[in-house]
Amino acid sequence: MTSGSDFAKRPAIMAVDLGTTSAKAVAVSVRSLTEGGDGGFVLAKAERDYPLLVPSPGYAEQEPERIRSAAEGAVREALALAGLTAGDIAAVAFSSAMHALIAVDAAGDPLTPCITWADQRAAAMARRLRETGHASRLAQRTGVPVHAMTPLCKLMWLREREPELFAAAAAFVGIREYVFARWCGGPYLSDESVAGGTGLYNVHTGAWDPEALALAGIGEERLPALVPSSFAAPGGLLPGPAAAMGLAAGTPVVIGGADGVLANLGAGAVEPGVAAVTVGTSGAVRVALPRPAADAAGRLFCYPAGGGLWIAGGPVNSGGVVLRWLRDKLVPADAQAAVAAGEDPYERLVSLALEVPPGADGLLCLPHLAGERAPHWDEDARGVFVGLSLGHDRRHMIRAALEGIVFGLRAVAEAVAELGGPIREIRASGGFFRSAPLRQLTADMIGCPVAMADTSDASALGAARFALEALGLQAGPAPGIAELRHPDAGASAVYNRLYPVYRSLYGSLAAAFADIASFQRDWQIRDVSTK
Repeated sequence: MTSGSDFAKRPAIMAVDLGTTSAKAVAVSVRSLTEGGDGGFVLAKAERDYPLLVPSPGYAEQEPERIRSAAEGAVREALALAGLTAGDIAAVAFSSAMHALIAVDAAGDPLTPCITWADQRAAAMARRLRETGHASRLAQRTGVPVHAMTPLCKLMWLREREPELFAAAAAFVGIREYVFARWCGGPYLSDESVAGGTGLYNVHTGAWDPEALALAGIGEERLPALVPSSFAAPGGLLPGPAAAMGLAAGTPVVIGGADGVLANLGAGAVEPGVAAVTVGTSGAVRVALPRPAADAAGRLFCYPAGGGLWIAGGPVNSGGVVLRWLRDKLVPADAQAAVAAGEDPYERLVSLALEVPPGADGLLCLPHLAGERAPHWDEDARGVFVGLSLGHDRRHMIRAALEGIVFGLRAVAEAVAELGGPIREIRASGGFFRSAPLRQLTADMIGCPVAMADTSDASALGAARFALEALGLQAGPAPGIAELRHPDAGASAVYNRLYPVYRSLYGSLAAAFADIASFQRDWQIRDVSTK
């Protein structure tokens, strides 16, 4: 495809972001992408939610066809909101959550739900790999710490627990690969950034890793073929999906990449000392490197980003999922009152937290309600409040939980700095950072400036930049900085005093977490068996 093609002359790219809880379609201006500067990148966006299903303890699944349908509906809505027609769309490009696994048959139909990154059923397989000495070698070659989230461990689980289904599967793919094939036909394909999160891809050779495949019990013929992130499907969009989205058949569809990697590219966090910090349902801290680098302590990932860049960092489970727990479980009456008054319930949470001082009067929280990934990679980690006294109330607990999220990000940022050098600026994205007080909280707690770009849709912009490459167009500068928050010295002093206490808590409680998690699993199994 060349810059002289008809599609390259069209004014917009439709970025499709397949997230944990929703599909988002973002119409992006080609002119803004190529010229750069401030504002005007996003023409319109639309979002369609879907549930995260928990049919058994530790499971976290989604329906692949529901995600496909949600993405199609979001594209149609974004197209209308932007006032665009099918003839205005130069290309469609994907951003996707990582670590998902779907088994499909020879006809391309799902044999399993989409098993998401949050699914913990393969925790025993991850523990076995650590206990048998495989984990360290795998992490050095694949760039991914061994954890239940990885498709490697999920494949091991399917092989042992669902052997007939495992044998019947023609291929094992992620959600982006599934939707891409539904929209474009042809074989299953993946770019290196999504492949890099599977635990099956060798970051040094740029190919599927033989030892990891042997542990999973599959050959590479049952995995997607690897292509660049700027790869466009031959023939483009099929007529059926095109009609469902209001687009033209044959519109180029670009495979794009992993949402975290794309967030760095879209936010311009590719220079030394600039970290991208994203907090949505979960969170992550990431920096760009000129070559792959493995963390000797096994705390961090390293994924290829294309163009000679690698993204190193660490993900945390404790993000927006903690805010949702606060809203629904701790202060449901406050949240309901906010909704009745026409207010955002999350803004009400933040307002309550701001009624108490930094440090929550000595109340600390480990917000590991869904286990934790970086830096501990412990599926058994649990949530804890430490320091509760008679003087504390729900406001302190909300503030401590918010501070616990950011202390977790700080721990990852410190590990990232050991690998990639000091961090001098954070580029923030994700729903958590729509709140100005939370941006300030992050600056105070991590101790460096927090920049908010002109758009919060960094992953979508990263996907759109790969679409430009597929069209033969040159991308301009990333969006400018809309706001820069500097640390408050007084608040930072409070957090610097409390942070060592926070860091000591996990080590002190790790054994108790393992015992509690074992009890919870046993109790839930007995409870389910009696119903």
